[in-house]
Amino acid sequence: MLTRMAFLKPVAGIVAALGLLFHGNADAGSELDAQRELFRQVYAEAELGRWDAVDALSPEDRQRLQAYLLWPDLRAAWFRATIRKADLDDIETFLDRYGTLKPARELRYRYALHLAESGLLDQYLHVYRSYYQGLGAARLDCIALHAEIEAGSGDRIEHRGRDLWLTGYSQADECDPVFDWMREAQLLTEDDYRARYALAVEAREFTRARWLARSLDEALLEQANNWLQARAKPQQFVESHGQRADSDVSREQLAYAIERITYRDPEAALQLWKPLESVYAFSTQTRHATQRHIALWTARDNLPGAYELLTGLPLEAQDEEVMRWRARVSLRDERWADLLNDIAMMTAEERGIEQWQYWRAAALARSGNDAAARTVLEPLAAERSYYGFLAADELGVEYAFAHDTLQADDGVIQSLAQRPDLIRARELFLVGLDGRGRSEWDAAIAALSDEQKTQAAVLAHRWGWHSRAIATAAAVGHYDDLALRYPLPFRQSFEQGASSASIPTTWALGIARSESLFMRDVRSRAGAVGLMQLMPATGRQVAREIKLAYSGLDTLTDPDHNIRLGTSYLGSMAARYDGNHVLATAAYNAGPHRVDRWLPQSAVVDARVWIENIPFNETRKYVRRVLAADTIFHWRMTGEMRRLSDRLPQVQPLPADQRLASR
Repeated sequence: MLTRMAFLKPVAGIVAALGLLFHGNADAGSELDAQRELFRQVYAEAELGRWDAVDALSPEDRQRLQAYLLWPDLRAAWFRATIRKADLDDIETFLDRYGTLKPARELRYRYALHLAESGLLDQYLHVYRSYYQGLGAARLDCIALHAEIEAGSGDRIEHRGRDLWLTGYSQADECDPVFDWMREAQLLTEDDYRARYALAVEAREFTRARWLARSLDEALLEQANNWLQARAKPQQFVESHGQRADSDVSREQLAYAIERITYRDPEAALQLWKPLESVYAFSTQTRHATQRHIALWTARDNLPGAYELLTGLPLEAQDEEVMRWRARVSLRDERWADLLNDIAMMTAEERGIEQWQYWRAAALARSGNDAAARTVLEPLAAERSYYGFLAADELGVEYAFAHDTLQADDGVIQSLAQRPDLIRARELFLVGLDGRGRSEWDAAIAALSDEQKTQAAVLAHRWGWHSRAIATAAAVGHYDDLALRYPLPFRQSFEQGASSASIPTTWALGIARSESLFMRDVRSRAGAVGLMQLMPATGRQVAREIKLAYSGLDTLTDPDHNIRLGTSYLGSMAARYDGNHVLATAAYNAGPHRVDRWLPQSAVVDARVWIENIPFNETRKYVRRVLAADTIFHWRMTGEMRRLSDRLPQVQPLPADQRLASR
């Protein structure tokens, strides 16, 4: 049986592996290469629950693999896949030996669930109390409570069960038996149901709120149905407001519906909101929040009257985001005096950031105050950044790349390189389990001093593990080693792909660094995959166009294929927007359909101004980051400075026929 002492045992085999890794002779390196190759051959099969590939190895190769540092990862993968039929004693022996390693901890979680599913509740409770009690894992907590109920210990359930009940979100399925028992024991009162109903409404989980209301009364059920209507058909809901009494709930629902309408049509939301204000006794907080929301989206959508709405907000509603959009609207309309006033009204902290320093200088220069503009621009031009480069362009001075190589301390680096946790992380990276490697690296680095983290960044760079080098250096404020922070991995693939797509290699590198920090396997929440973060559907489409065999995730996580697909897609965006890299970069991040909607209606717009008025904060920052990275990569690859301003063509209006199609 597992114990805490077993969990704390040192991992067997790691110390022995250190000698192999750092012995420094060719035979040791060759042996390690052979172990890695064997691991790569069999790991995918083990993940599928197939051990035949391991059994088929020669006795020598089997022994070689068992001596490898990642043997526990291989066994854990197989145990996870076969846990329903695996020998429990074998699993416990494995956990007892390797319990401190992450793959063993993952297996222990699966093992605990398997014990519960198999009805071995006493064994489950032992594991739960040893490792999971008090961690707030609702699924495991509920299984433990159910086990206690089965054991006749229900007298301790009420308080702990109620804590799990009181959530606005759907609770783990394993909690259902606990809640059923509490209902039968009359431990869940009407007040508990009403409390959870209120939490569900607050979380905007209206379907769950309706389910809860069915156990209460018709009035609450009708209220829940109204919430659902306000979400699904907000305009219809608001237009029928005459049927509703002036109650707290009605006001909250109407304000929510207006919020929903605003996202797609701020002008319609404003017209619907005005009569509501005179009929319903909205709180001051709700009035301000709704007015602010409409004003901000009117500005983001570049609609008439935005500045008046923003400046007309009560002072209590004029927060930093309002002030930012006031400045952006003034900038968009080239009202330099208003822009200076908008910036002056920001907090000192906000005024001090590079963005508003640059635009303050621009407004001063456009207002004829060149001396004051220069005073602002000169210190800004000393920064290696998007705005620093633009400031240098205004002054006609050289860019301050200020490359400064991090000083390596070989003694510290050697010590770090022999740490078992960092060796494990690196091996995971080298065999293609990048995500697992990153997780173990980050956990190991977290406990280091700043000086050790600095040297760890150098170590990761030497290993060619660029994402960890960049992230670790940034974590301790080291930004000046441009070889480390702007590396050139997969250079040949980027150059070939960029050449085929007729785009600059440096631009493609800037996209990849901004998208993934050169992580080949990373996936975004939206589902984008790989170095250049392609959506599977986009990858499939581009692969068809360039006649590249496409195998889904295998293709997207292969660096060479991902780069080829990504550069091809980036090239198609450049062609779509007549070579305008600003628009193509924005389209790569947000999609061309959105960029089409963001294009000016009639007059051309300065690219710098257009970038500032991108409605999405993420895309605005992304475009600036890519343009700055492109500039730095060009300097890294050629040693020459290329003016950022020269690559910011004016943004042309979308032709009327295309604008109609876009809508």
